[in-house]
Amino acid sequence: MPEARFSPIGYLATPFGDRFGIPRQPRLAPHARGQLRFLRPYDRAEAVRGLEAFSHVWLTFIFHRTAGRWSPTVRPPRLGGNERVGVFASRSPFRPNPLGLSLVELLAVDTSDGVLLTFGGVDLLDGTPVLDIKPYIPFIESEPAARGGFVAGPPPLLAVDFSAQAAAQLSRHERRWPDLTALLRELLAQDPRPAYAENPLRLYGFRLYDLEIKWRCTATRAIVEEVLETLVDGCT
Repeated sequence: MPEARFSPIGYLATPFGDRFGIPRQPRLAPHARGQLRFLRPYDRAEAVRGLEAFSHVWLTFIFHRTAGRWSPTVRPPRLGGNERVGVFASRSPFRPNPLGLSLVELLAVDTSDGVLLTFGGVDLLDGTPVLDIKPYIPFIESEPAARGGFVAGPPPLLAVDFSAQAAAQLSRHERRWPDLTALLRELLAQDPRPAYAENPLRLYGFRLYDLEIKWRCTATRAIVEEVLETLVDGCT
């Protein structure tokens, strides 16, 4: 049979420059915003006519950083990073075909200059190729009696604190991103560390917008130590 070929309808712009620090599922960080500007020939207002009536949409996308790499079994973080399950029993990005599905909130539809969509609760890397958008229909796609396998419920949340230095730095940067502190609280409360991480003294870092977030973690608390601006070449 012929191979399937797809063309992105656009590339998603998000705050996330690294996989580390991204929410492990969509909608866990409502302040994580993303924008999708449609490419030609898909950037026609009639292509999204009626979409504003829906509050949430499905994004079909490509795991572009893991394409070509897959494994028949993976180690989900929810199982402590040690127990393996089949790749098709997981949402791992390391799949035979690197396709993903993400449910996000639709915040705005702008057709004044092509098509620009704004989403909330995104969990995707900056530059993610989006292949398709479909509206979320609650009465069809919500099944309260469904079983969740090894994902029985939401993960436990950490308390999030900021050093005096980090608080002062955030205050400056919130002139550009008013929701920055709220977004950091949502991201770090979910403990993005690898499941096997045990050293409470280790200083972690991840990129958010053009910032480098330096933080450490205890069993119950995440502490943001510094919020640094990064240069174009990725150095601080």
